[in-house]
Amino acid sequence: MNYILFDGASRNALLPFTYTRPVAEIRIGILTIREKWERHLGFTTSTVTEDYLSDKFPLVEVEENIMINASYIPTKHLVDIIMNLQVKQAVFVDDEPVAFFVKEDEEVDFDEYEIIEYTEPTFTIKNTWDIFSKNEQAIKEDFTLLTHERISAPISDTNNVIAKENIFVEEGAKFEFVTINATNGPVYIGKDVEIMEGSIIRGPFAICDYATVKMGAKIYGGTTIGPYSKVGGEISNSVVFGYSNKGHDGFLGNSVLGEWCNLGADTNTSNLKNNYAPVRLWSYETENFAKTGLQFCGLMMGDHSKCGINTMFNTGTVVGVNANIFGGGFPRNFIPSYSWGGSGGFTTYLTKKAFEVAKVVMARRQLEFTTQDEKILEHVFEETQKWRKD
Repeated sequence: MNYILFDGASRNALLPFTYTRPVAEIRIGILTIREKWERHLGFTTSTVTEDYLSDKFPLVEVEENIMINASYIPTKHLVDIIMNLQVKQAVFVDDEPVAFFVKEDEEVDFDEYEIIEYTEPTFTIKNTWDIFSKNEQAIKEDFTLLTHERISAPISDTNNVIAKENIFVEEGAKFEFVTINATNGPVYIGKDVEIMEGSIIRGPFAICDYATVKMGAKIYGGTTIGPYSKVGGEISNSVVFGYSNKGHDGFLGNSVLGEWCNLGADTNTSNLKNNYAPVRLWSYETENFAKTGLQFCGLMMGDHSKCGINTMFNTGTVVGVNANIFGGGFPRNFIPSYSWGGSGGFTTYLTKKAFEVAKVVMARRQLEFTTQDEKILEHVFEETQKWRKD
């Protein structure tokens, strides 16, 4: 069977992260949503997403296909139902399609479908803050999925470990004189990871392949460090997608960083308001500040955005794609894509300069800034123009 992941109704609520990727490419737990589905299904998948993303994330359609809403995280029960779908059958939760069987080039009319009402509990990602607030659960589920009937690489005796049975180490990982406490949840250490001396880590925690934790870092549960990222300082309940750096002291809490982000030394995020009130977060969907219902919520930063040393972010700050933030004081809590500046005001960060930086940054990781990447980021520049005020 051919499986296709589609963005669904939550796509705009997941901006700025979905400006540069389909919903399926969001990382939560250890794996991306796509990787989770592919492991459960036993098949590769393709994507229905925004037109401007489709060259980089192409659709593969054959005679018979099953479409799956990518904002739903797979569970065994849901996967079993989806894999047994027949022609003109669809799975719904309330009024939302979760999955449906469709033939190539066929117009979909759900009035003609047999609707299977799914009433079991679901695990969904429908808002940006779901990525960190549900990350602890996702780490636990991915840990089970990835480590079932496998044996961890050995852990050196120089390390101080608690609940060793909840720690899994992939081949090539290096860490000495590190404290790891997996009492409250599993710790997954990916291939060729390096965790430097003096680091203290509590589970649930995941660090993906080729990532680095720098000396003396303090990392609390519910945190994921994506592939090729470098982190240091203090981190709590945060998700770093990949290829991003928070390499120095400073606090990152209840936050999400996209790819190719960099936080300067001693950058700090506030994750709790002084009056302890629930946090509101900018919504691209409503063009207003949305109620998260959370007391703790820090920074949402889109791909390729960066900030200088000693940057301070207010509770519940949203930074778009390719923003460059610097200077003293607190910048506002919604910083549009391609903004250049800080608390004293912003100008437009022109694409020519932004792309020059992206080429250099990606080349340091032996990756090319492609024509596809440039076209996607050009589109984001144009689409987000209305929020920039020079």
